[in-house]
Amino acid sequence: MTSCYGRFTGGYAVSYRLPQSRKPSRAAVISFHLRNLTTNQRPELFLRSSKRNNLYIVATATAAAAAAGERSGGQEGAGACSYSVGDLVDLTTSSERAVVNDERSYGRRVEVLVAAATAVALSVGNRVLYKLALVPLKHYPFFLAQIATFGYVAVYFSILYFRYHAGIVTDEMLSMPKAPFLAVGLMEALASVTGMAAAAILSGASIPILSQTFLVWQILLSTIFLGRRYRVNQLFGCFLVATGIILTVASGSGAGHSLKHAGIFWSLLMIVSFLFQAAGSVLKELIFVDVAQQLKGGSVDLFVVNSYGSAFQALFIFLLLPFVSKLWGIPFSQLPNYLRDGAACFLNVGSLSSGCDGAPLLPLLYVVVNMGYNIAMLHLLKISSAVASSLASTVSEPISVFMFTLPLPYLAAASYLPPGFIAGAVILVLGLLTYAWTPAASPASSCSPSNN
Repeated sequence: MTSCYGRFTGGYAVSYRLPQSRKPSRAAVISFHLRNLTTNQRPELFLRSSKRNNLYIVATATAAAAAAGERSGGQEGAGACSYSVGDLVDLTTSSERAVVNDERSYGRRVEVLVAAATAVALSVGNRVLYKLALVPLKHYPFFLAQIATFGYVAVYFSILYFRYHAGIVTDEMLSMPKAPFLAVGLMEALASVTGMAAAAILSGASIPILSQTFLVWQILLSTIFLGRRYRVNQLFGCFLVATGIILTVASGSGAGHSLKHAGIFWSLLMIVSFLFQAAGSVLKELIFVDVAQQLKGGSVDLFVVNSYGSAFQALFIFLLLPFVSKLWGIPFSQLPNYLRDGAACFLNVGSLSSGCDGAPLLPLLYVVVNMGYNIAMLHLLKISSAVASSLASTVSEPISVFMFTLPLPYLAAASYLPPGFIAGAVILVLGLLTYAWTPAASPASSCSPSNN
């Protein structure tokens, strides 16, 4: 039998009378038993709960025993099976304790699974609605990108303001060092700029292949900076997921020829952009880990990380705006006029709104879902890891490919599934199951064995 230890407040005098209750609960029924009480023995008080059948022993000392201890000039030591006055011994079995741990572990897995499913659903919606939002804004994709960069800062800080006054965000959270958020903003800004530069040269079919390096970078960086260790099945599962994505998205599209035609420099630049993106996500996870240690198990609100990270990202994008606008084919001198025309098309007002059918509904839907997607991904990263959030985003790619085969409004024609879609989807699912599989381990008891 195993034993765990706790305190039961009491003195030398022990009352064996139960407090009066008009209607005692069945689970609270406790039976008292006094056994083997002799002159030189301490009485043992047994409390048995009818709900869990746990046996508690409260060892109390008689005046004679206390006097004997004083005469001996020492104190009784409390070992694994010997307790001084007031010690409470929980003689629950190791199997019961394992059940409690299993329930907590199950609840944790359910929470992560629900968060991952939500992130996947919002990721699919984000990809589909971005395609639909570009129908009215086909001439203004750069304007839509700047809304996602600068507009979200105002929205996030507004939400942060209300959460602060509601008591959800504390002064301690707001007084955190801003250097980590600055680093996150810099990494995300560099990822955006280098990704746009490479995407302007590479074909759409080759980008999904190169994007699988994002998962590799995350595993590598989390191992270096977070000290995380991955099991063989997790690494193999990530490999299967990446292979499945390549088959489902890029099969039959001539991606290999496209990569060869574009040249090695632009392919490497795209890989570097995913390095910056992975570094940003690992830095966010590092922020959550450090805060949990500083606040002794506490946590920082999501909107603190989102708000400051987005603010610094917008700052660096603003500083790089002349270069970024050139990547989109917009001379910097014409940028104010371009943004004004884009706003008119976004709102579908004025004389420039011709050909902007679907606005403002489709762009607004995309903006709302994109914000929800960013929040959901950050929540998943907070309760699990950057790799788990990456897998959730990766899984959404083949689902999005399938969604575009459906007759969606405002799109001219539905696309066709790639030749290797089914095989790739099966490999992807196997990869996810392999990654999530946890080898069975016998629960180790933290209590010492007892012969009672």
